[in-house]
Amino acid sequence: MPIFTPMIRLRYYFLAAMAAMALMIASCTGGGDKKDEPATEDVSADVPAPSVIPYVIVNVYPHDPTAFTEGLEYRDGFIYESTGHYGTSELKKTDPVTGKILHSVKLEDRYFGEGLTILGNKIYQLTYQEHTGFVYDLATMKRLRSFTVATEEAWGLTNDSTHLIYGDGTSNLYFLDPETFREVKRIQVHDQYGPVNNVNELEHINGFIYANQWQTDNILKIDPSTGSVAGIADLRTLRMKLGLPDLRNAGRDGPEVLNGIAYDAAANRIFITGKYWPHLVEIKLDN
Repeated sequence: MPIFTPMIRLRYYFLAAMAAMALMIASCTGGGDKKDEPATEDVSADVPAPSVIPYVIVNVYPHDPTAFTEGLEYRDGFIYESTGHYGTSELKKTDPVTGKILHSVKLEDRYFGEGLTILGNKIYQLTYQEHTGFVYDLATMKRLRSFTVATEEAWGLTNDSTHLIYGDGTSNLYFLDPETFREVKRIQVHDQYGPVNNVNELEHINGFIYANQWQTDNILKIDPSTGSVAGIADLRTLRMKLGLPDLRNAGRDGPEVLNGIAYDAAANRIFITGKYWPHLVEIKLDN
């Protein structure tokens, strides 16, 4: 440690005080070249807050409580479901009223089933981290081919009658050509505060994408042209009405997060369920 004489010490304190004052002035004015940089625009100020979407329970049906639901789809009177977990993942066709399994296809143990959608006469199914998707014939549920998924993970899947639309658990949604599986468009889901993450199971309803948000009981209504969240349905009270535990108290093998949205376009009906839920619920949102 250096030794200071009184004179040197006084000069040292004076210079230190001047330097501190210069730093304070620089911080107030932006300092150096930064004063010429443009201010960052607050784009969130231009995004309206999502509307609140109320829900009404229409019917409650049985659902397999051992199904770790990852994808849900309605077509011609049947529910098609993709379930997860290594060793138990399946593609299933069920009767929505009785919950009876009519046909099932087990995935190889190395695959973890994820999102599901039906486009034309084909079923498309994603897997979690295996960079693989499958295409099945709708009538027979026979696997026709596989395809490569570019992102590290794949979660929810839907379609807009032209493109496959999937998410990877972030705020991104990817639009794919259903024949080549090449990405043709990408949007970022966001609200007035910025990106919205954990976008999970997807369903295209009347021009919007409805999505479960993982680790919440929310259903997001997303504008596919901008990615903006147009509305939110908070279904926390649904668990209480169904006699299910609060999400914070859900056990590993008991009813977990809300996950699964299926739309009957002909009758304008929405069906929802969750991981290990004993119920398939028909609800009314803003459809």
